[in-house]
Amino acid sequence: MLPRELKRRADERARRRGVSLGELVRESLTAYLTEPASAQDSLLSDRAVCRRRAPKDLAADHDRYLYDE
Repeated sequence: MLPRELKRRADERARRRGVSLGELVRESLTAYLTEPASAQDSLLSDRAVCRRRAPKDLAADHDRYLYDE
């Protein structure tokens, strides 16, 4: 289910922490899923860069937002 290298790294981290791989995965998922979505994207969570909600068409029309005056 996991790519070989990712599993190796996760196994190593779990071993160093003294927990099972399952426990590491549960803790990681819990932490990831409890963060607000904006906290997961450092660009959008930086109020110096983005002071308002992103437009709904930002993904489709990003060039317009970046380059139009």
